Amino acid sequence: MNFLQIETWISILQIIMVDIVLAGDNAVVIGMAASRLDPSVQKKVIMLGTAGAIILRLVMAFLLVEALHVVPALHLIAGIVLLWIAIKLVLAEEENTEIESKNSLRAAIITIIMADAMMSIDNVIAVVATANGHYALVVVGILITVPIIIYCSAFFAKVIGKYPIILLLGGALLGWVSGGMIVEDNLIKEYIVGYEIIIKLVCTVVVIMVAVWNNSKNKE
Repeated sequence: MNFLQIETWISILQIIMVDIVLAGDNAVVIGMAASRLDPSVQKKVIMLGTAGAIILRLVMAFLLVEALHVVPALHLIAGIVLLWIAIKLVLAEEENTEIESKNSLRAAIITIIMADAMMSIDNVIAVVATANGHYALVVVGILITVPIIIYCSAFFAKVIGKYPIILLLGGALLGWVSGGMIVEDNLIKEYIVGYEIIIKLVCTVVVIMVAVWNNSKNKE
């Protein structure tokens, strides 16, 4: 990974955007888990919980990156799953963030880490796909994004709520990335030579059409 290349920074910015638009509920979970603790230790719990969540995300991302190199058809499967994640994003389906607050420091930290891990599977798939399987990019993206999500969650929630087009752009980006994952699969690679851009565009257009249809339905 060369930080002097513009392509590297474009990939990092894409990872940050993807993770932010997918991770709105994660910060809510962290706040809820720490809500019953004494204010003097809440900051410590959030910091430790965030650190644990970052480590667990990195482990999950590492396992996925390694699996992409050895498991047949995993690029194809991951691409299809990512396309579903993109569609779910533009449909604005709310995740269940009901979680019991904890009154002990250890229990709150464990709750934060485990809850974030369960809610971050789609984030990890999206980040790894956006980084095209380059673990160094994944690490940089996660290290930058997770603290931003935790400490700026209220700001991002307000901005996304005010400008829904951000979700559409994020979904379109995920659609493009999902197409990129699909065309990289070794099982179908030789059969789609020359059609790679078309497949990426189709995935992107599908997400945009679903978003437009959902918007029209909501207006009606």
